[in-house]
This record gives sequence, structure tokens and C-alpha cells, in this order.
Amino acid sequence: QLQLVESGGGLVQSGGSLRLSCEASGDTLEYHSVGWFRQTPGKEHEGVSCISASGGITNYADSVKGRFTISRDNAKNTVYLQMNSLKPEDTAVYYCAADLSEGLGLGPGPYEYWGQGTQVTVSS
Repeated sequence: QLQLVESGGGLVQSGGSLRLSCEASGDTLEYHSVGWFRQTPGKEHEGVSCISASGGITNYADSVKGRFTISRDNAKNTVYLQMNSLKPEDTAVYYCAADLSEGLGLGPGPYEYWGQGTQVTVSS
């Protein structure tokens, strides 16, 4: 059973950077597509970015294009989300999710495995 654990969240000032990690255990992550999602109170999960199993295909929400970069290191069973030029509106709990299917995009529904989330707070 694949298990995901996010880390790297915290409090940062506007314009700052954070790198989130999504580390898998219990199974290899290398055959899974992985997505990053975020959620604020009272709202549904918002797709932020996703990456194919090979790492060759990535996708980003318009709100983070040019600021966030998703990458993966299959040898470390980990997917990363580098977040630069952070804005207060990026404040949310960030989750990673994985699934064996390809081409899932930024909708949260198809992803089978989810982590517990890590809080990102950007102060103005």
C-alpha cells in the first residue's frame, strides 16, 4: 500500500520560497503520476501541479505558472514542489496525491493515494 508524507511547509514572507517534498513508502512511486493540490477552509481541493511517472510531462495551474516547479527523483521515491515568489493567496494546506494512471491532470478525483498535507502560510 503506497503511503505519502508531505514535508517542507511553513511560514514565509511574501516573495519568499519553499520546497515541498512528497516522500512515498510501502511501494515504489516510479510508476505513479503525482499531483500537488491545495485546500483552504471551506473550499475544495485545487490542483496546483502534476507530473507524469517518467517526469517528462508536467502541468501547472495558471495561478502558479512561472513560480512553481514540480520535479521527481524516483531513486529517492520523492516528488518535489519548488515554490518561488510566494504570495499570500498561496496560503493553504498542500497535499500530494498519486495514482498509477497516466494523464490525470489537475482534477483531484482520479488520484487514489493521498498524503496528510503540510501547511503553507505566506505573510504579507
